[in-house]
Amino acid sequence: MIYVRFIAGGKTKHGILDRKTVCEIAPHFYGPFRKTGKKYPLAKVTLVPPCQPGKIVALGLNYLDHAREMKMPIPLQPLLFLKATSAIIGPGERIVCPAMSRRVDYEAELAIVIKKKVKNVAVSRAQEYILGYTCFNDVTARDLQKIDGQWARAKSFDTFAPIGPWIVDEIDSQDLKIETRLNGKIMQNSSTKELIFNCNEIVAFVSQVMTLMPGDVIATGTPPGVGPMKADDRVEVRIEHIGSLINTVV
Repeated sequence: MIYVRFIAGGKTKHGILDRKTVCEIAPHFYGPFRKTGKKYPLAKVTLVPPCQPGKIVALGLNYLDHAREMKMPIPLQPLLFLKATSAIIGPGERIVCPAMSRRVDYEAELAIVIKKKVKNVAVSRAQEYILGYTCFNDVTARDLQKIDGQWARAKSFDTFAPIGPWIVDEIDSQDLKIETRLNGKIMQNSSTKELIFNCNEIVAFVSQVMTLMPGDVIATGTPPGVGPMKADDRVEVRIEHIGSLINTVV
């Protein structure tokens, strides 16, 4: 299924996307739900971030081809950091370049959305706790990242976490084509088969560190080809079997 959050009639609702029709559900998609009977044309609703995470956990250096590009050793365990949830924006919203940064980069990532509370789960059972997958842009103030040495400021400016446009379940996350297109030009082009740690391994590892809750997001790392954006650019994160997350830059 394809899960969406959307605005209709001035209210934010949960729904299931069926081709070009959004079927409203209640109460939400993290547990049992029912269809309300209300349907909306996709073109007539406003999509918002498909989840409201309590935390965004992200991974650094999790693609083999990116590690080779950076001439860095392959990590022995996932390298974790956090992004502020206040950075979240949805499809079509604007990424704002902050005045204190002179280089803001795109980073296309596959994101995992957690379905139910999980702590210390085994790799073999991790899939039970994954609602589905979505597109994520781990926007980064690259110059500030280098200055600080740690990543909180560079990763957490408002608008630095575009996510969406929806959450897709029942797909094989281990071999998905992933791209960034900047003004239509392909800048990143890889596959999740290059992931050093796969999605189940990531969920199991993170759950050993912190309790994951429904709606929490784990961004699984970016492939090679990251680069800068500037005002008026159009950036698209495109992932096979999921779709496209498109934002403009101001």
